Amino acid sequence: GVSHVLTLALQELSLLCKRDVNGVGVLYDLLRSRWLQALLKIYECLQHYLGKRPAPVTLQARALSREVIELLREAPQSGEIKELRRLLRSPHLKAALLSAHDTVAQKDFEPTLPPLPDNIPENEEAMRIVCLVKNNQPLGATIKRHEVTGDITVARVIHGGLADRSGLLYAGDKLVEVNGVPVEGLEPEQVINIL
Repeated sequence: GVSHVLTLALQELSLLCKRDVNGVGVLYDLLRSRWLQALLKIYECLQHYLGKRPAPVTLQARALSREVIELLREAPQSGEIKELRRLLRSPHLKAALLSAHDTVAQKDFEPTLPPLPDNIPENEEAMRIVCLVKNNQPLGATIKRHEVTGDITVARVIHGGLADRSGLLYAGDKLVEVNGVPVEGLEPEQVINIL
């Protein structure tokens, strides 16, 4: 996770600091690094999401409506109170709206990522799990087979496209898996069909 990335960054910085007395070059390289930029972008997105995330006032709207009906029974009977009691007792409100509210309020809609595979090679420099939701829009990136290694890589990221706006994909990134399907040995056209 993030702590692992930060640990690797600290190890890298300790090696670089030994070579650079003033540390300006290290700081410059660190601030320009793609992984730090991507990490900061993810952090900003999460902070934005947490800041505007709506939360239900109650998880039990149906029980609350029954309690309100009982309280209204004891209140002086005016036209408004009778109408409110009638609305709260109506099957459409009880069965449909309040039941739907309670169902949605009790669910967890947080995004979940699949667990990391066990067979990740230890000699890899870094691996990122990128989750992009396309919503019927193009990815905004092209892929190709690397001439030497045969790996499927991102050939280019189209300016203004989904991949560019996310800041998570870069030209030269190696694709290991797409939508849970390993891409090793596949042709670029097959990977495009999975995308």
